[in-house]
Amino acid sequence: MAQGSTRLAAVPSSFDAKALVEKQRAYFESRVTLPLAWRRAQLETLGQTVRKYEAEILSALKSDLNKSAEEAYLTEVGSIYGEIKSALKHVKSWMKPRRGSAPIVIQPARAYQYSDPLGVTLVIAPWNYPYQLSIAPLIGALAAGCTAVLKPSELAPATSSVLSRLLSEAFPEEVVAVVEGDAEISRALLAERWDLIFFTGGTQVGRVVAEAAAKHLTPTVLELGGKSPCIVDRSADLEVTARRIAWGKYLNAGQTCIAPDYVLIPPEIKERFTALVQKAVTGFYGADARTSNDYGRIINPRHFERVSALAGHGKVAFGGEREASSRFFAPTVITDVPLSSPLMQDEIFGPLLPLVDCPSIDEAIRFVRSRPKPLALYSFAKDSAVNERVLTETSSGGAVVNDVCVHFAAEGLPFGGVGESGVGGYHGQSSFDAFSHKKSVVKRPFLLDLAMRYPPYVGKLGLFKRLM
Repeated sequence: MAQGSTRLAAVPSSFDAKALVEKQRAYFESRVTLPLAWRRAQLETLGQTVRKYEAEILSALKSDLNKSAEEAYLTEVGSIYGEIKSALKHVKSWMKPRRGSAPIVIQPARAYQYSDPLGVTLVIAPWNYPYQLSIAPLIGALAAGCTAVLKPSELAPATSSVLSRLLSEAFPEEVVAVVEGDAEISRALLAERWDLIFFTGGTQVGRVVAEAAAKHLTPTVLELGGKSPCIVDRSADLEVTARRIAWGKYLNAGQTCIAPDYVLIPPEIKERFTALVQKAVTGFYGADARTSNDYGRIINPRHFERVSALAGHGKVAFGGEREASSRFFAPTVITDVPLSSPLMQDEIFGPLLPLVDCPSIDEAIRFVRSRPKPLALYSFAKDSAVNERVLTETSSGGAVVNDVCVHFAAEGLPFGGVGESGVGGYHGQSSFDAFSHKKSVVKRPFLLDLAMRYPPYVGKLGLFKRLM
């Protein structure tokens, strides 16, 4: 693996989070961000600059996570181009007030929903998709007329460095600022008053962010994680199912928030399913995945040791090979996993796929419902009634029938969690909405100022009952 030489720039001890927030707030309060022309100009600038830096972005993702250029474009770079294009195309219509209904009791009137920019926002990005999950929220912020401070993950230092240079070239810091650093810097930023905090990461840190936001009653979008299950029915096309699950699981070496975390499967088809997953892995990465240009690496030694410890729970059906020096961990399937083990309690975030015996769809649904609501859920069945049962009888942030992960690419749909897997959603118009306040507005003329609305009310109860 290419071990990139880029080091995270040291944050000066004089870093003043309050001064940065005040600078952005003064700019926002000047109302320059409100017009459509300003928003379009920022999006166009962002689009031009990310294209200029494309080669550096791809190189940084290779350095941080061993992502091939093809995988990086498929999962990070290409989607950003699509989001910017969509925002430029639709931001004018997103900004228009949306008509609502006005009941007869307040007629004559017209009701609207206005979208006001929330203001000065903080985006805290993760390390697993460090480019895509940094830029995508910024697109929503700029389209909505907000300013933003981005805190990229220090665990992906090469990408963090490119983001800092890219965004510093594209924007003055009163519009978009990048602050590099560790958890101490994050704490300093979280101590300030923001108009929105957009956080992507783990549930544990999400609670810390929510607690900090609560001190200022700051709204949050929390894109978290959890254990996303696959439910495999006997009616499924097992070969296609195994191939699709293997793709989603081992993409980015399993370090994907919506990766299949475990599979609930009837025991009599488990052995064949395992063989088909292994066949798919060999087709993807060859006989030895460490020689594949398309297979990633664990982000750092600490996470490598964490994944290694998780692999010790249960029986390795195939895989399990690892190399600490390069942080290589082979695609792995594990069976006979104790349900109380960390492998079945914690989000894996690595290339380990536990298989859990589950004889019936009823039991699979009960199993999912007994655990925290996942960020994603995947149902595989040719029997449409089975898939509909899974969709209607379980709760998850998002779901896919007969595939995995692809709902992330559907920009017309909001992407987000529920319960412990997250709060709020984004992508497409949902990103614009996430950074906007939906203000209810009723417009009335001076005509027809009916006396019935004013006291005294004696004798008007019957009239009110007929009108309301």
